[in-house]
Amino acid sequence: MPLHISDRTREMPASAIRKLVPLSDAAKAQGVKVFHLNVGAPDIKSPDCAFEAVIKRCSGLHHLSYTNSAGLMELREGLVNRYYKKIGIDIEVSELLVDVAGSEAFAVAMQIAAGPGEEVIVVEPFYTNYQTFAYLNGITLKAVPTDIREGFKIPDIAEFEKLLTPRTRAVLISNPCNPSGKLFSREEMLRIGDFCLKHDLFLISDEVYREFCYTDEPHFSAMNIPGLGQHVILADSVSKRYNLCGARIGCIVSHNKDVMAAALKFAQSRLCPPVLGQWAAIGALDTPQSYFDEVKAEYIRRRDCAVRMLNEMPGVFAPKPYGAFYTVAELPVENAEDFARWMLESFRLDGATTMVTPAASFYKTPGVGRNHARIAYVLEVPELRQALHILGEGLKEYCKMKGYGVA
Repeated sequence: MPLHISDRTREMPASAIRKLVPLSDAAKAQGVKVFHLNVGAPDIKSPDCAFEAVIKRCSGLHHLSYTNSAGLMELREGLVNRYYKKIGIDIEVSELLVDVAGSEAFAVAMQIAAGPGEEVIVVEPFYTNYQTFAYLNGITLKAVPTDIREGFKIPDIAEFEKLLTPRTRAVLISNPCNPSGKLFSREEMLRIGDFCLKHDLFLISDEVYREFCYTDEPHFSAMNIPGLGQHVILADSVSKRYNLCGARIGCIVSHNKDVMAAALKFAQSRLCPPVLGQWAAIGALDTPQSYFDEVKAEYIRRRDCAVRMLNEMPGVFAPKPYGAFYTVAELPVENAEDFARWMLESFRLDGATTMVTPAASFYKTPGVGRNHARIAYVLEVPELRQALHILGEGLKEYCKMKGYGVA
């Protein structure tokens, strides 16, 4: 009898962000330059202090052992006292646990809040891996729709109420949002908080893009919603803040003692977070404010360039994002994945092509997002212009080929 993988893994949804990577690799093998606007992997320089900390601690080292499952105490104390308190989030060391990046933090948070057969309300579009972790744990995501033409504004709370059932256990948000770049206002956060309090639900808040806010109004954390302390589970990461994606260090934070006791059980099951990554994160705590100011200004330049060029393309609409470093663009095509595949397999301009992420899997509502693509403006402006120029030319040729009649 031939071997078979499990039905569960066979049916597991693929990452929309990375499922087309084999096509990208094939193009590169043919000598094609591929501009990556598909993945949130910034080219911004990581802080020197992060590398210096690792180098210093590795000097003369002959053995790399496990750390505490909850993370190095030096890192936990540093995050609490040198980062969170500085930005107005008042927590104790016992209320923070170091995880293997933000991915583990929100995956664990979802499992703590809901079990098989239970439901989590999520604002759509949402980070595609939420769907993966929900599937693996038998959790059903129920989506509150938003409208790209309204800048993904959070709808009236009645839309949340419509999704409520006896099996609802939590609301899950990404603020600022991956993929849309939507920044939740204080008023929107308070409304969601009131909903969670009224119905005794957890609020899982993925805030890994907190430093990337492009309004005069500062980021408002779920941790600061009055009266909601026992309901909030915060997922965070050093990946984006310090451009340390490969360090794989994040954290889960909650005032709820039962939540943190459960999080520790998950942490013990995977032994410990990466040691070198923890050292890098400790060093990164010395990053000066000037670094963040420069990075923010750079992303505003990139955002403005991307949104302008996208909206100049015939038939394309991209709202202006006010957080993170993504925008979702509505394309004049029927199937954005087919277009993205075609770009990688068939379209070349001066030996180059551009890779984007089809956005359908960022949505739960059937049929929504099929003609949307997530654009990550993570390249320097000259390269970003080139990548978007190629995308625009490819879109013209694709639409002509398909007979879409875009002017």
